[in-house]
Amino acid sequence: MSPRLLLTTGDPFGIGPEIAMKAVAELGSAAPVVVGDRCALEGPAAAYGIELRTADPGRLPEAGVCDLIDVGALTSDQLRVGEVRPEAGAATIAYAHTAVGLATAGGYRGIVAGPHSESAVHAAGIGFAGYPPLVAELTGTPEDQVFLMLVGGGLRMAHVTLHLSMAESLERLSVDLVASAGRALHRALESMGTPAPRLGMFGINCHAGEGGLFGENDLTVSGPAAEKLRGEGIDITDPTGADVLLGDPQCDGYLAMYHDQGHIPVKLLAGRTAAAVTIGAGVPFSSVGHGPAFDIAGQGVADPSALLSALSLFTPKEA
Repeated sequence: MSPRLLLTTGDPFGIGPEIAMKAVAELGSAAPVVVGDRCALEGPAAAYGIELRTADPGRLPEAGVCDLIDVGALTSDQLRVGEVRPEAGAATIAYAHTAVGLATAGGYRGIVAGPHSESAVHAAGIGFAGYPPLVAELTGTPEDQVFLMLVGGGLRMAHVTLHLSMAESLERLSVDLVASAGRALHRALESMGTPAPRLGMFGINCHAGEGGLFGENDLTVSGPAAEKLRGEGIDITDPTGADVLLGDPQCDGYLAMYHDQGHIPVKLLAGRTAAAVTIGAGVPFSSVGHGPAFDIAGQGVADPSALLSALSLFTPKEA
């Protein structure tokens, strides 16, 4: 039996429990082991005819059965489906802690996290800037070596900076950070089955600065980083305007300098089916590219497509 994936439910008051049970029903005996709270899953499991049972590494998966690691972060009287609550934010992080601990100990091939609410996590008093910094902390990996890659719409897009203001992003960008992101993207693409990938690097400024006309950041940061990576044997373009580079069909993955530069093209092409992959930490970790949709939570209408796409990233391909 090949190692299974772990699936956290994300925010238990959003659509995470529902789409987790829909994914378990859809995948049958190929379903992941779910990490969450039994009390939040009992309703959706019953709605989709899924039996909840305690996960046992030695037990074969079965269609119609959810192998559950019950974290016990919530009690049934705390359930408030459709609401942004601090207890749900704390539970979300507890599920991630449990899953990463299990994956780093061995026996599981990766983790997929359901949709989370940053508002709920911050309401719980937990500092949280997305999964990459959290996974870095939990795996003991330096934060400047762990990055987010969005996958969807035919694009694989790593981000050098993420949840920062533009001013903070520009302050944080350095030759070493950009080069570190390029290495992480290169390794991730190789692990996903692309040998000797070609990387495309977006410029920091429009037109990649036009030789300094629109700012010198690309002359002092992204350009030297590209040279450094090429010196290490990584095939990467010079910094190029994102609008131009996205038309290059020869690139296997792209390096975006900040959040919107990378998110907009992927979300435009992939919509809710985009998957967010944490790269560089040594533990395969992905999450869905959408939020917990509190407005439709508990109504049985949530679409599991993005979750299924994220799970498929770590599914071995047929020879």
